Amino acid sequence: MDSFASLIDGFGTALTPGNLMFAVIGVLLGTAIGVLPGIGPAMAVALLLPVTYGLDPTGAFIMFAGIYYGAMFGGSTTSILLNTPGETAAVVTAIEGNPMAKRGRGAQALATAAIGHFVGGLIGTILLVLLAPTVAKLAVGIGAPDFFAIMLLAFIAVTSVLGKSRVRGFASLLIGLSIGLIGLDQMTGQQRLTFGSLHLSDGIDVVIVAVALFAVGESLWVAAHLRRIQAEPIPVGRPWLGRADFKRSWKPWLRGPVIGFPFGAIPAGGAEIPTFLSYVTEKRLSKHKDEFGKGAIEGVAGPEATASASASGTLVSMLTLGLPTTAVAAVMLAAFQQYGIQPGPLLFERESGLVWGLIASLFIALVLLLVLNLPLAPVWAKLLRIPRPYLYAGILFFASVGAYAVSGDVVDLIVLFVIGLLGLAMRRYGLPVLPAVIGVILGPAAEQQMRRALQISDGSISGLFNTPMSVTLYVIILVIIAWPLVSRAFRRSVPSDPDREKIGV
Repeated sequence: MDSFASLIDGFGTALTPGNLMFAVIGVLLGTAIGVLPGIGPAMAVALLLPVTYGLDPTGAFIMFAGIYYGAMFGGSTTSILLNTPGETAAVVTAIEGNPMAKRGRGAQALATAAIGHFVGGLIGTILLVLLAPTVAKLAVGIGAPDFFAIMLLAFIAVTSVLGKSRVRGFASLLIGLSIGLIGLDQMTGQQRLTFGSLHLSDGIDVVIVAVALFAVGESLWVAAHLRRIQAEPIPVGRPWLGRADFKRSWKPWLRGPVIGFPFGAIPAGGAEIPTFLSYVTEKRLSKHKDEFGKGAIEGVAGPEATASASASGTLVSMLTLGLPTTAVAAVMLAAFQQYGIQPGPLLFERESGLVWGLIASLFIALVLLLVLNLPLAPVWAKLLRIPRPYLYAGILFFASVGAYAVSGDVVDLIVLFVIGLLGLAMRRYGLPVLPAVIGVILGPAAEQQMRRALQISDGSISGLFNTPMSVTLYVIILVIIAWPLVSRAFRRSVPSDPDREKIGV
């Protein structure tokens, strides 16, 4: 009951005129950004980080949360109408949403996505209210070896599920860890990777790294691959659902959060995996299997509810343990650090007003999304006509202004574009960006926890795995690393049926 009493206080904070205005701005900005192809919520939050330096932390995070939920919703619009996901979580939606739109059912597809996001987000946020305080209380007793093992699990899990290969994932993580090492050693005061530059002695601001890798790197990559002719979006009327469509959609809406929320809370790469699992589940359970691939409404309802619930799940591990499991959570963690706030087990005690105001604003954002975006869907569709050269030129401009505003130093602009070129190279060679950002943010903290554990054990390596929790986490890490190798070896050792016939088995 304490959680619900705190939530009511949070609504008192979130419903003040100023914070309500930030929620509306966040929802509108997030939806607009999610609609535009190639611009995700991570880039949006990264671009706005420098702008929010002068804002109250509660208002800033309410706006960030609105952007997060809004961009998740907006990504489905471009997936359905243009077959170009505006956000990675909306990739699966395009499989059935775009065929629905081509068959003249774009309005029904958009309505299904909107209601699915509302239902999935509502259930996910309720689970966040119920579980986050409990997780925070349990996390208070976690020691340095356990925290180091948790962060190592985050490194391994994220790099294993993202990208085309594990080697590329670990290469991206190594880049992030290297950037995180730049500056003064927190314990000895020695300079590391500063190359004698005083400007780098304080390290590279996480805000600059996030803006460079997401905004600058993505803008340069898209600019290098601009098509001369853009596909025209499909016209859309007022989104609505008939009784038959609602009957086919309500079960997928309820099943989606069951899949999405747990995957959002663990370091498994965000909403991409659970949305695909939701799609496969709905295909198996549907009575209209012949429609899949041609515009089955269940293939839109399930993944959209899953993606929204996954967004709520990411906030559990981010708020209670300080572990970002998605790119947006990583950038929001950087925002907490920008305000001198450290997410973790004590956050609910030290910053209870901010946390519960943020959680309450999630419910408000969901209602705003449903009320505003159902009638505004035709307006969002018109944003797809903005010429991309103008769009990405504007992004580069705001990224530069934001980076310069961090400290007012020209060196920061140079660092911004150097890391931005690094982000372009990473995309060119298929290296995922998220492991690098997580490496920059969690790398210094992981190093500090490791050295603290070794100090407690007088330098003995056993100090890193002298608790039941740390041993369990290392076993999970070994399973994640070894499982693909074991399964590959098992497949090779078992001959296929044709082979058995040839050898007379």
